[in-house]
Amino acid sequence: MSILAEQRQQIIMEQLRSAGQVKVLSLAERLGVSEETVRRDLKQLENDGLLKRVYGGAIPQKYSNFEPPYLQRQALRIDIKQRIGEAAAELVKSGDTIAVDVGTTLLEFAKAIQGLQRLTILTNSLAVSFCLMESLNMGRFTGRVIVIGGELNPEQQSLSGVTGEEMMKQFTVDKAFLSAGGITTQRGVSDYDIHESRMSKLFAESADEVIVLADHSKLGHDAFVQIIPLEAAHIIISNTPPPETWLPVLNEYQMRWIQA
Repeated sequence: MSILAEQRQQIIMEQLRSAGQVKVLSLAERLGVSEETVRRDLKQLENDGLLKRVYGGAIPQKYSNFEPPYLQRQALRIDIKQRIGEAAAELVKSGDTIAVDVGTTLLEFAKAIQGLQRLTILTNSLAVSFCLMESLNMGRFTGRVIVIGGELNPEQQSLSGVTGEEMMKQFTVDKAFLSAGGITTQRGVSDYDIHESRMSKLFAESADEVIVLADHSKLGHDAFVQIIPLEAAHIIISNTPPPETWLPVLNEYQMRWIQA
């Protein structure tokens, strides 16, 4: 997907949230593209679970407390996730201690960690920990991986719960890398699972610097549980520029935005 298409879809979602519906004809006129191009964008956004197509346009599709399984999400927007993950990996330095939470974009981040020495990585993601184990065995970086334990969630390939939370409270880290089910200026960073969100919150509280990885589909979207308010994040990495309406807030909080 080109950057242009991503920006179109971001505009579509902003209009959908503000107006409660969108029309193909008016979107085509506003965006300066054909109606068929708009329909393709709406189809992609519907496939991503962000809206529901209706005759002549689309209406919101809300999942207030539900997220598709990990393996299903892993196949979505893979090229975008790789770009975001690679941009995030550039922020890691030799000797860092970092926390990595659950998410398919975080898996791409883990794959991109290479050429560094003496890393300490904490994670509650089974997929991320397995990827990091392979990287250690292949000599892609040196250091150690600490898996934060707890109750297994097979669908999301995560570990969470009271046991893991108590374990995490023992640690402080240089950087926490968080995924998001949604991110808005009002509610900040949010996600779908209560237990995973609590663990992500502890990751953020333990870190000197909080980095949030969120593709365009997450911007302006509220998920079920708040993880942190927006001002608690130091860096946001996305595949598009920030929405114009966000700029005053980002400037107020002195947040850095990285476009991958």
